[in-house]
Amino acid sequence: MRPTCHCLGTSLLLIAACSSLSIPEPVSGQAPPPTFETYLRKSVVDKKTLDVFLDPKQLSWAKFDPITGYRLGNDMPKDGIHQSSTISTSGSNGTRTARTYVDRPCRINTYGDGFTQCHQVSDCETWQEYLAGHLGEPIRNFGMGGYGVYQAYRRMLREEQTGLGAQYVIFYVWGDDHVRSLLRCRHAAIYLWWNDAGGRAFHNNFWANVEMNLKTGQLEEHENRLPTPESVYKMADADWTVQALQDDLALNMMIYARGNVSDLDMDAVRTLAAHLRFEAQGLNDATPPRALIEQLLNRYAFAATKMILSKAKEFTDRHGKKLLVVLFDPSRVMRPLVEGKPRYDQEIVDFLVTPHVRALIF
Repeated sequence: MRPTCHCLGTSLLLIAACSSLSIPEPVSGQAPPPTFETYLRKSVVDKKTLDVFLDPKQLSWAKFDPITGYRLGNDMPKDGIHQSSTISTSGSNGTRTARTYVDRPCRINTYGDGFTQCHQVSDCETWQEYLAGHLGEPIRNFGMGGYGVYQAYRRMLREEQTGLGAQYVIFYVWGDDHVRSLLRCRHAAIYLWWNDAGGRAFHNNFWANVEMNLKTGQLEEHENRLPTPESVYKMADADWTVQALQDDLALNMMIYARGNVSDLDMDAVRTLAAHLRFEAQGLNDATPPRALIEQLLNRYAFAATKMILSKAKEFTDRHGKKLLVVLFDPSRVMRPLVEGKPRYDQEIVDFLVTPHVRALIF
């Protein structure tokens, strides 16, 4: 696994949108939070769960992918209104099944997380299918629930260099997608509240991600640490899990900010803050305020997002494609905007809306 360094720069077209959707909150117990190591040991995955996820003949919402960790599978998850079942199916490459005008040429591909994939509705109820009906042409759906900005970008790189590439690319960025890009394995961040449903809903295993090299201050791309189906079974090993994630600073910061663990690698945090030029009272405390760590994590995540979106723009320009970025945060941006308050991701808006960018904001 050889990291690659990049500098930040350039910008893209933006649509800022809002929604009344919500994302689940992690469950907090009454007992004092455990140490980071104890938390990681409890994040191991049952082998039977992995058996279902990795068996191509088994029905499950997600299936293994060597780069992004997983992609859409085939199942009827109970994710609809009042826990009703929805029909969620895909092609052999994980593209969500489309029905509208599929016999016609496709000019638009869409990438992103669960909003792009349209989790919680059936195949023919996605926004891509409705838009296809209005335009009279098909729209491909490469979204997948749980992806961060980087995972969606890697999916875009792969698909846009195949025969399924399109002239126009819509790239969605959801509320916490910025942070997801930094994690080596998001399952370790959500296992407290996510139900794997015996393997049929398992996802967010190890994937390709972005991290800062704390020695150089450079953001680096890293490949999936478990790139084969057989290697994924290491997630059932507590010792291996601790070894693989104990220095995942973004994960440590995220769950510390949530109050899920008691300890934080403060030497690494202070080094990160110095590289990001983040100065604030409390960073020298043995147990800094959790809200302060969340602010630093956001700064870290936004730096990664700017790098990723710059690379996405460079890629689409090089291949003669048009890129539309949709900044979509219903969970943390809509209410502040309604109340006339600043949005927490204003740094990303400022990055996208520059003199070099034509921007449509509504």
